[in-house]
Amino acid sequence: MTARPPPDSLLPWARSVMGAPEDSGTLQPVSGDASNRRYFRASLGTRHCILVEAPPDTEKNPEFLAVRQLFEDAGVRVPGLYGADLERGFLLLEDLGDRLLLPALRAGGGDYHRRAFDILLRLAAIDPAKADLPPYDAALLREESGRFGEWFAGALLGLDLAGDERSLLEDLSGALVESALAQPRVVVHRDFHSRNLMLLESDALAVIDFQDAVAGPLTYDLVSLLRDCYLRLPPAEVLDRARQYREQLLREDLRDVPGEDEFLRAFDWMGLQRHIKVLGTFARLYLRDGKDAYLADLPLVIDYTREITAKYAGEEPAFAEFRRWYDERLAPLVGAQDWGGGR
Repeated sequence: MTARPPPDSLLPWARSVMGAPEDSGTLQPVSGDASNRRYFRASLGTRHCILVEAPPDTEKNPEFLAVRQLFEDAGVRVPGLYGADLERGFLLLEDLGDRLLLPALRAGGGDYHRRAFDILLRLAAIDPAKADLPPYDAALLREESGRFGEWFAGALLGLDLAGDERSLLEDLSGALVESALAQPRVVVHRDFHSRNLMLLESDALAVIDFQDAVAGPLTYDLVSLLRDCYLRLPPAEVLDRARQYREQLLREDLRDVPGEDEFLRAFDWMGLQRHIKVLGTFARLYLRDGKDAYLADLPLVIDYTREITAKYAGEEPAFAEFRRWYDERLAPLVGAQDWGGGR
């Protein structure tokens, strides 16, 4: 399939914003993300810029601008803003380069997680009541976990869910929602992981893709980082780093931080909610949007899901029922998939 060309008016608009000559700059496509946004790189005058086509009917452009300012005001490094045309869905941003955090984490060396913690602490210092962000409430949490049954089990694996199976998933979702809503509230990026953190030339970290930010659970961004859907850390290291972050929160006296056992339990359960959501979301990206690269990431997310449901199966009946059901009903279907790896 031939890539759709950028709008004819995008580059002339950007030249006008930057005061660059009419014949300056050519658009070079940049790898996109899970949205309908498209990114292009161009040099305009003395500036290296990212031009974004973000269709206003589908993309959260006003939210992007508002959260960008919120984060910048909190001292979080984000792309600079040169211009925006909300009616046409055009954005003109600072070019932060191509160095995502993911390859650096895979290569080892450098305590990048501690630098990421510094960002999370800055977000935790923002009063969520004054941030004018939508709440990460029960309705949104349940909608997210509902993607698992609809898109992963149903549409991707072809399982026609019976009534008792739907009830099982609702019970699991209910337990996870209750845990999430019991946590202290902070500003939540909502997709805080190694593909949305960029390494600058100075080796400092910058944040992108933040338009879905909400006021939500304390551990959400932390577990997104440490149980990254694209990179697996040793389980013991994950918990050690989660403890380290909790200790930093206590030292900074930013929030009413739970005790260690309660914090780690909330962290685990929050991760399970996220990973159940992600399984449905990745399946939807493949089936609805034709983005098949996400299939390769499903096995790791399945591993996280099975790990946590097994860990708490003796404590929470909904976890035990889900794990039994998964092993009996879903595991054979997953194992038959090209991407399934026998899971």
